[in-house]
Amino acid sequence: MSDDNISHRPLKEIRNGSFILIDGVPCKVVDIEISAPGKHGSAKMRITAMSVFENGKKTLLAPSHGDIDVPEIKKRRAQVVSITGTNVQLMDMDTYDIFDAAIPEDLKNTLKPGNEVETLEAMGKRIITRIVGGT
Repeated sequence: MSDDNISHRPLKEIRNGSFILIDGVPCKVVDIEISAPGKHGSAKMRITAMSVFENGKKTLLAPSHGDIDVPEIKKRRAQVVSITGTNVQLMDMDTYDIFDAAIPEDLKNTLKPGNEVETLEAMGKRIITRIVGGT
C-alpha cells in the first residue's frame, strides 16, 4: 500500500487543525505564532503540532513566505473483526480490506469485536481515532 501523497502549501495558509509534515512526521497543528517582520528579514512562524501516529509534540520555526509539505490524510471507517492483546484486526467499510492496528490506550477497555471505528491513514500508517458505532 503506497500512501505517500504529499503536496506543498504556503505556510500562510496553515491553520489550527491542519495537517503538516515536520521532520517527515505527519502532525496536526495545535498552535501558530507569527512574529512581526524585523529589519533583518521577513516574519517568522512558530508552529506547534502533535504527531498523528506517535505521542509527541513537534515545533517548526520558518519564514512565513515559505512552503510546507502537507500529507494526504484519509479518514476512513472500519469494523473491529477481532482483538488479540494490544492489536486489533479491522475491516475497511468501503474496500473490505483487512488490516491490523494497535489499540489506543484510551480505547483498551471499551473496544470490542463488532465496533465501528474511525481511522486516520497517511504515509502507509493507520491509527484508530475513535469508536463511532457497534454492536
